[in-house]
Amino acid sequence: MPLIRIWAVEHAIASGVAAPTDILTAANHLAATTSHGRASASFRWRVESIGGRPVRAASGQVIPVDGAIDGSSPADAIWLTSPFVADFERLLDRPAALAPLSNALRRQHARGTLIATYCTGAFLLAEASFFSTVALPRRTGRRRRASARYPDVALRASDILTEQDGILCGGAITSYQNLALRVVDKLANARLAASVARLMLIDMNRVSQDSFIDLDRMDHRGHDDAAIARAQRWMEKHLREPFSLARLSDHVAMSERTLHRRFRDAVGAPPLRYLQTLRIEVAKRLLAETKLAIDTVCERVGYADISGFRQLFKRETGISPGEYRRRFTQ
Repeated sequence: MPLIRIWAVEHAIASGVAAPTDILTAANHLAATTSHGRASASFRWRVESIGGRPVRAASGQVIPVDGAIDGSSPADAIWLTSPFVADFERLLDRPAALAPLSNALRRQHARGTLIATYCTGAFLLAEASFFSTVALPRRTGRRRRASARYPDVALRASDILTEQDGILCGGAITSYQNLALRVVDKLANARLAASVARLMLIDMNRVSQDSFIDLDRMDHRGHDDAAIARAQRWMEKHLREPFSLARLSDHVAMSERTLHRRFRDAVGAPPLRYLQTLRIEVAKRLLAETKLAIDTVCERVGYADISGFRQLFKRETGISPGEYRRRFTQ
């Protein structure tokens, strides 16, 4: 009977504890009533915290625990909860408080225990310094800060889920659904995971989180370079026009080479790549909030070739403009 230890941290999203236990409960039910599971696939779990004390979730809810986090306790998987976005940076600024958690994670990983986390839990793994690939919530500023803090970690900002060296890492918050299904798959079998997904109406085919980026939360002013902020505002104003680095550099009164370097340092991407992301974000908003024809949306965001726009949109978001409209229209 696989044992999953759910490690709850202060200010975690409460559903990050409830969701995996609900999915494991469904898996146990289906394993007992169908031929998809094996008798040994009935899951057990314990909720644990540093010091074995109850944890206060981000919502203020007090989460009771079954015991203390221990790096030497036997487990088939560790489920590390995710601190809420408003609190996780303060948590990272307290390395002494994180040390017991980091040490326990390293010891469990050395034992061959499967490690699973999602969203800001990825930063807690990075603090433990034993892995090299991570899916992240899709926000430019957070990705830039993570790149600076963890230069040896490959940040996979588009992926719903990454897997490497016994570590499963989900992207933004609700990726914990796909993450929990993968744990069921790894510790039992794929057919049981698929059955749970059907029972609980979870889309197992999500592979990219790019279609969920919010233009208002791109965090594209998360720097103190006034000239680059001015360049960003100019790009937004001239979104429909062909891009010219020369015109942009004239506007901010610096050389193209200097502009390219400072833009990348401040924003985390070169000007043309940033503009491409901005155009796709505006296109997504127009598709979701208006009834404009797709070719009109294409023109509004600066693309003349509708076929090229469709290809770019699908490459960036994982779905076509029409499918995006069907999913997200308001």
